Amino acid sequence: MFQNNPLLEQLKKNLHQKTPRVEGIVKSTERGFGFLEIDTQKSYFIPPKNMKKVMHGDKISAVLKIEKDREIADPEKLIEPFLKRFVGKIEKKDNKLFILPDYPLLKDLIIICYPKKKYNDSFQTGDWAVANLVQHKLNGYTIFCAELIEKIVKKNDPLTPWWVTLSRHNLEKKEPLIEKQDFLLKDHFKRRDLTNLDFITIDNVNTKDIDDALFIKESDDGDFCLIVAIADPTSYIASGSELDIIASQRGFTNYLPGFNIPMLPRELSENVCSLIPNKRRPVLACSIKIKKNGDISNIVDFFLAWIISKEKLSYDDVSNWIEQKGSWKPSTKSIEKQILLLYQLCLSRMKWRKLNAVLFKDSLEYRFQFSENGTVKNVVVEKRRIAHKIIEESMIIANIVAANFLSKHLGFGIYNIHSGFDVGNAEHAVSFLKSYNLKFNAKEITTLKGFCNLRRVLNVLSNNYINSRIRRYQSFGDFSITPSPHFALGFSEYATWTSPIRKYSDMINHRLLKSIIKNENIIKPNEEIKFKISEQRRRNRIAERDISDWLYTLLLQKKEYQNKTFSAEITDISRSGVRAKIIENGANVFIPALFIHPVREELILNQETGKAFINGNLHYKVSDLIQITLFEIRSKTRSIIAKPNH
Repeated sequence: MFQNNPLLEQLKKNLHQKTPRVEGIVKSTERGFGFLEIDTQKSYFIPPKNMKKVMHGDKISAVLKIEKDREIADPEKLIEPFLKRFVGKIEKKDNKLFILPDYPLLKDLIIICYPKKKYNDSFQTGDWAVANLVQHKLNGYTIFCAELIEKIVKKNDPLTPWWVTLSRHNLEKKEPLIEKQDFLLKDHFKRRDLTNLDFITIDNVNTKDIDDALFIKESDDGDFCLIVAIADPTSYIASGSELDIIASQRGFTNYLPGFNIPMLPRELSENVCSLIPNKRRPVLACSIKIKKNGDISNIVDFFLAWIISKEKLSYDDVSNWIEQKGSWKPSTKSIEKQILLLYQLCLSRMKWRKLNAVLFKDSLEYRFQFSENGTVKNVVVEKRRIAHKIIEESMIIANIVAANFLSKHLGFGIYNIHSGFDVGNAEHAVSFLKSYNLKFNAKEITTLKGFCNLRRVLNVLSNNYINSRIRRYQSFGDFSITPSPHFALGFSEYATWTSPIRKYSDMINHRLLKSIIKNENIIKPNEEIKFKISEQRRRNRIAERDISDWLYTLLLQKKEYQNKTFSAEITDISRSGVRAKIIENGANVFIPALFIHPVREELILNQETGKAFINGNLHYKVSDLIQITLFEIRSKTRSIIAKPNH
């Protein structure tokens, strides 16, 4: 009687439309219940029984209901699953395979419904794999189910942090492999013969992909003439070739703790193109005149050449010799002269930049040390020394003149840009600075000149707290096809071309510079390649950070670090606690609010100001140095929990 009744169908439809529904992101908790976050201000409770239908991070629509006088969300429809392609750890039970996703808030095993036959035999508990989620409970299935795609690494392999992280971010694990590797010079344009000049390279001792060599001479009036010679991989790689496409997809050589994954085949990057000492190599070169006061003149010449590097020097040896430490000394008087002139140029440019641009302060760098089987042994602290600055200043000069050259002849290229403050953040920055009696206005600091002046004032003030707050208001660095300022460096335009073995953006600029030299037809890079390079850089940086976090959890589990007091700098304050970096080794730690003060109502943690108050009194602020002890190393989440030593 009621079957196919149109009135009943209409009634159901009306009831469905009137039932309140919301869309949001599922956030799970340690205790089984969750919340449906609609926005930053509004969320709805999801009881444990309803959480069984969804996963943390799922975007869903839910029906709002009243249960026990409380409004709850009942998941109804999946809009976008959090898990799609994911990495996880295998568990084998009763000859069935399960996978536990490698995400902190996903704690339930997912059954492997569609394993390829070979996987049933090859996988054991503790192995790592890549999988696809193929069944979700909100899509009408009774279980969550995944399909195995790829085996990553076996249980307890020392290289697990690298292979799992690279798989998670879908990044390459090996150098490019192409069937035909005919690394023959394809560029037969006439080159200047500079093989008689005393070019030198300065790098880390173990660097193999050497892409820059320098030669300098001093004129009678005390000015400098610097020739920067850069390895020329584009002379071996045709535009649009298989290898060129691979390089464009990788974007960069991926430098990770312990090793790198090159953008180009090692035979090319570490041999054929590398500016190895005493080997004749083709280069793209630039001759630049720099006045003795550090000002770069307009006398600039880009050209193709042949060079022979006379010696590979190391940062430490050169720095020690300049600082009169140790026993090393240059092998010849001509090499000694090159080092001294480069040192003079470096000092001149640093002085110029301090007055006219932005001179950034030195920061500590941390390098992991490994045993022969790949396990982490220690972390060493490395400071940027004078030889690093010599190379840095030379490369900055080369990149400034390349940007000017591209702008003058083409009006496009791949430029590195930084826009300083947007208008809104400039207002916030000015308001903050005013509270410290630093008087600036928003219009002023949104200009390149005004921004540089602000940075110089802050450098003189040398207040780490003020610096950290101002950095929060600044924009991030990016790439642009057209010329635009780089506020953080203090230059009106900046385009890198000095690392073409390691960066695809530099390969693009090489081709543009060479096209100008050869007077060839020039194709403007499209916006898509800019976004592609930017995204690849972001993924590489996240992967490096994730591997480092994992290695720190492995290192700090050792007995010698238990009950040890560390000095740490507070880097962030949020509602849940304080983040800090251990000065000794660079590890990031988290201090929960409960460890700061046991009475939560008496504790205020303000992320906007970067300050923590107890009973209204300032207790901590970002940039403070505090003493801490490690409390817990959480291997599953790769996080380190610490307690302050009150």
